[in-house]
Amino acid sequence: MKQDPAWVSIQTQDFDLNAEIAALRAQDGRVGAVCSFVGTVRDRTAGQPGQISSLELEHYPGMTEAAIEAMIDAALQRFDIYGARVIHRIGLLQPLDQIVLVAVTSAHRGESFAACEFLMDYLKTQAPFWKKETSPEGACWVDARVSDDAALARWGIDTRNS
Repeated sequence: MKQDPAWVSIQTQDFDLNAEIAALRAQDGRVGAVCSFVGTVRDRTAGQPGQISSLELEHYPGMTEAAIEAMIDAALQRFDIYGARVIHRIGLLQPLDQIVLVAVTSAHRGESFAACEFLMDYLKTQAPFWKKETSPEGACWVDARVSDDAALARWGIDTRNS
């Protein structure tokens, strides 16, 4: 089942969780469960090692949306879900800013929880985003993490990002 491309958004502006969930629920009267994940930029400026004062995200327009649409299609095939919404922000973000939303609807919570976690694991390893962290020492690009690959591997998907 091909997902509505309006359910994938790459944007600079912030998002309203309540509005996004309401819009997703309004798409289908069968919805009995909605699971959502909101990721934020960690505030690592308060004297912690590896202080991060900002995070900048870049992407390849068109390619990123297509990759996320394919991820949602994979979730629709694996789980008994009705729909999904993924928003990923780009541009310059500050600590505590919202960076990503993954929301999934289904009849019951189990499928929504699993599909939401699957999509987030998939996004962390397969979505074509480039992240640059800025700290008092300067700016550097962030490499993929082995732990993110391991999270996706538990779904039976093998990657070699790191």
